[in-house]
Amino acid sequence: MAGVRLLLLSDIHANFTALQAVLEDAEKRRYDQIIHLGDALGYGPHPHDVLEALRDLDAQCILGNHDQMLLEYVDGTRPYRESVVASVLKWQISRLTERDLRWIRTWRDGIDDAEVGARYRHGTPTSLDDYMDSVPAARAAFGQWQGMLAFVGHTHVPAVYATLNAPVGDWIKGHPLSDVTTYMVPPRVRVILNPGSVGQPRDHNPRASYAIFDTVRSAFEVFRVPYDIARTQEAIREAGLPEVLAARLSVGK
Repeated sequence: MAGVRLLLLSDIHANFTALQAVLEDAEKRRYDQIIHLGDALGYGPHPHDVLEALRDLDAQCILGNHDQMLLEYVDGTRPYRESVVASVLKWQISRLTERDLRWIRTWRDGIDDAEVGARYRHGTPTSLDDYMDSVPAARAAFGQWQGMLAFVGHTHVPAVYATLNAPVGDWIKGHPLSDVTTYMVPPRVRVILNPGSVGQPRDHNPRASYAIFDTVRSAFEVFRVPYDIARTQEAIREAGLPEVLAARLSVGK
């Protein structure tokens, strides 16, 4: 198989300013394909712009829990209960086109990529909305999934979880990542890799997070990119969205 460099994005959450900064940074590093691991929507002020950018770049998009909830509100299959999440999704629906909605409906809840030998899913390799945020959670995920390589998002924190290609429980390690970090995947080790969040990091580092995975080198590189947070905050306030969504961007939580 010819090697590929995957640009791994997740949890943009309608933050187009952060996405622009990430794409500009990634362009300098070269990539062959974009994988978005879910939650393009929710929380942020730019739902249509984010979708248009991903579509124009021919990104492979995985369904996230916020994306799924938005479709359920559109279809009337989820009762509306007032909350920060629900109010933003309701506002975003009014900003999306029919073309946007048709495209979101094509996103799948997880994909197995035979060429790369990887599974892409939002929460864990076996769940759309469970969190891979601890060694016990990783142990459970490895027990339910027998693959070697998976990419997930959802936690908004870049990380690596690894175990030997052996009975689960023999050895599991978690590697929180920050700044420019390279993790070389060892031979015969099963890994679940998280690139962090483009649009709403939650590891107390407000810079946008993304990753590139090089299949030839088996290298997972996480990059952090500064962006104009004040610009996104201003757009959130102008849209009348909850103030907490603006405030949290400054502190990365």
